Amino acid sequence: MSLSHSAAEDRLLPLRNMLAASGFDAIAFVPGSNFRRIFATSFSLMERPLVIIVANDGEAAAIVPKLEMAAFEKLDFPGPVFAWRDEEGYGAAFAAAADALPGLADASRFGLEAQRMRAFEQMALQKAFPDARLVDAHQALSTIRLVKTPDEIARLKEAIRISEQALEATLAKVRVGQTEKEIEAILLRQMFAHGADGLAFEPIVAAGDNAAQPHAHARADYRIKAGDALLFDFGASHRGYHADITRTFFVAEVSDYDRAFYETVLAANERGRQVARAGIGAHDVDDAVQTLLEASQFSPFIRHKTGHGLGLDVHEAPQIMRGNHDILLPGMVFTIEPGLYREGECGVRIEDDVVVTGDGIECLTSFPRQLRIVG
Repeated sequence: MSLSHSAAEDRLLPLRNMLAASGFDAIAFVPGSNFRRIFATSFSLMERPLVIIVANDGEAAAIVPKLEMAAFEKLDFPGPVFAWRDEEGYGAAFAAAADALPGLADASRFGLEAQRMRAFEQMALQKAFPDARLVDAHQALSTIRLVKTPDEIARLKEAIRISEQALEATLAKVRVGQTEKEIEAILLRQMFAHGADGLAFEPIVAAGDNAAQPHAHARADYRIKAGDALLFDFGASHRGYHADITRTFFVAEVSDYDRAFYETVLAANERGRQVARAGIGAHDVDDAVQTLLEASQFSPFIRHKTGHGLGLDVHEAPQIMRGNHDILLPGMVFTIEPGLYREGECGVRIEDDVVVTGDGIECLTSFPRQLRIVG
């Protein structure tokens, strides 16, 4: 059933509010997470441009491939839609959209979804609006997804529940002598067996020296041995929303030095969860975590910031890092994932997903963090 026109217009309200607050004359965006958040549906980003333009006066237009029109019409888009066929090309559709939005002819701040939009879409917009100044509006556009709704948080919780159950089931099958690839295959099977719709990202299963690579790939030629760190960074997807969890274990045994290494990361994770709350800056959370790590004997092994936002994208705003003074608000979801990495030897990362509440945070992840021996 199609939406009423007023309901369809209401879906653009977050964009219009963002435009009013940011001072942009217009915003142009393409299928992706922002599109899904606004229209509650998805289209593929492919070789045929599908571009939405929303002006700060409330007018909107869409450029849509003809083959997508049956699905697009269900959105009841509150503005003119310019369809185009492959044999015609999309130039005329962009030109028609420009004619329908004459107020943007010489816009000084025509914002683009710059981290998602491709160069050919930008060039088509520039040709249609030759006197407009196209600028990066990624940061402003990201504000429409900063605060999660209760339904979004429920989806995240389910993705996390599936992931944690899959991890526990995987650990029960880990044995000395398995390859990282074999363990990765077990984890993948367990995520889908426990109800995952898909994967948040390609999982990281890394042991020994490979665990010291923050974005490692599982190896088929390395068999885990006693004393290795075994790091899992992974997440299931549920109805479009993603878990992102990291836990590090040790295989069969752990040295005193590696135990201290691990406990330092655990203390940093705890510090982040203690400090995070509404009303402070993302900078303050990262600064508290980094200060603890920097004061430790392992300070040379720090490699990255504390965390990032989580939702329809695995990495989105807010970035939990020094220098980002954006204030945390109730409903924001992000990771707290300090790590230490001894190149060629060992890496430890402990990552939790949290949501800001009125009086602190709720930790959405519940998988135990205490050092654990497996295999």
